[in-house]
Amino acid sequence: MYVPAHFAADDEAVQELLANHGAADLVTVTPDGLVATMLPFLFDRERNVLRGHLARNNEHWRLPVIGDALVIVRGPDAYISPTWYASKQEHGRVVPTWNYVTAHVYGAMTVHDDAAWVEELVRGLSDRHEAGREHPWSVDDAPAAFVNGQLRAIVGVEIAIKRIEAKFKLSQNRSAADVEGVIAGLDAAAEGHMAAAMAAQSQRSKPRI
Repeated sequence: MYVPAHFAADDEAVQELLANHGAADLVTVTPDGLVATMLPFLFDRERNVLRGHLARNNEHWRLPVIGDALVIVRGPDAYISPTWYASKQEHGRVVPTWNYVTAHVYGAMTVHDDAAWVEELVRGLSDRHEAGREHPWSVDDAPAAFVNGQLRAIVGVEIAIKRIEAKFKLSQNRSAADVEGVIAGLDAAAEGHMAAAMAAQSQRSKPRI
């Protein structure tokens, strides 16, 4: 990944992204060529691994992996209008761009065709994404026989992280006035949740004086 110095992310920011992202793309090189599947992952910080699951009917997990797997993790992203820049009024030498947060995670992939392993993962994923709800759903809310059937229909995958390339493109190469304009523009944008998330990320990433 091309990462100019001003868009490089520190380790704390990367760890937060891995712990709190939504779904990600698992990409592997196989004898059949590139194969990709989008799925949610849990980040195990202590073991430095990403854990997820695929449908048993998805051939991806059966295909031999050549080299390391790649997991493309994304944070918020948004279109940035040049009309938001203070510098547009000063000299007009501005163009549109796209701001985003992403990390490319590389590592060895292991398949876990094991009901206990998969159940632990599913419970962890459910607990994480249900957290904060007024009435959070639990795996135990569903009938045990139904849950067991669902678990048999999926297979676990684990990525042992070897290296991470992360890029937080949040207008860090712009002036302070331009950054404030970007945040205000995103706050007022009609794109909803994603624009709001990008505005919050941009606010957190402003240089501290």
